[in-house]
Amino acid sequence: MIVSHRHKFVFVAVPKTGTHSVRQALRSHLGPDDWEQARLFVEKQSPIPELAQLGHGHLSFQDVRPHLGEDAFADYFKFAFVRNPFDRFVSYCAFATSREGSFARDPKGVMRHLLFVAPPHNHIIFKPQFTFLCGPDGQLQADFLGKVETMQPSYDEIASRLGVETTVLDHANRSRHEEYKQYFDQELIDGVARIYARDIELFGYDY
Repeated sequence: MIVSHRHKFVFVAVPKTGTHSVRQALRSHLGPDDWEQARLFVEKQSPIPELAQLGHGHLSFQDVRPHLGEDAFADYFKFAFVRNPFDRFVSYCAFATSREGSFARDPKGVMRHLLFVAPPHNHIIFKPQFTFLCGPDGQLQADFLGKVETMQPSYDEIASRLGVETTVLDHANRSRHEEYKQYFDQELIDGVARIYARDIELFGYDY
C-alpha cells in the first residue's frame, strides 16, 4: 500500500499482481510525508498504528479509507493492478510451496489440495482480488485498474495521470512456473472459477 499526499494517490497492492515492481517505480516520486507499508525487499510501516498493526503491505482501499478521510479519499487517484485469476492461482501455488518445491514436482496435486482439500481462505495472498478493491456495498473503489497482462502500458497510463515520468518496470518477486494453461484440467478450471467467480466477472477475465 502507498498513499502519496504529494501526488494525491492511493495504490493498493493486490497480492501476486506485480506489486513490488510498481512499488519500486513509485518510490522515487514519494514525499517525506507519504505512507508506505511493505514487508518484502524493504520493511516499511504506515505511520497510522491501526494500519501498521496489520503486519503486511496488502491493505485494501477499505482499510485505508477511514484514516485518509472521506474528502481526500474521494479526491485522490486510486489505482491497483489485477490479474487473470487462473494465472494468479498458479503463481500463488508456486509461491506458497517454493521452499519445499512441491509445485515443481506435482503441480496438479498442489492445486487440488489448495482448491478442494485445505483452501487457505485466511491467507492474504489467496484472497480474491475484489476483496482489496471493493467497499462493503460491493462497488469497486478504484479509479483505474491496470492489468498484469499489459503491465507496462498500464503503468505508463498511471504515470501520465499522476504527472510523473514513467519508467521501465523490473520483474521483482516473480514465481517460477510455466504458462498457466499447462497446469489445468476441467476439474481445476471449475475449482478456480468457483472460488474466484467475482474476480472473473468484475475484471472481465476467463480461462
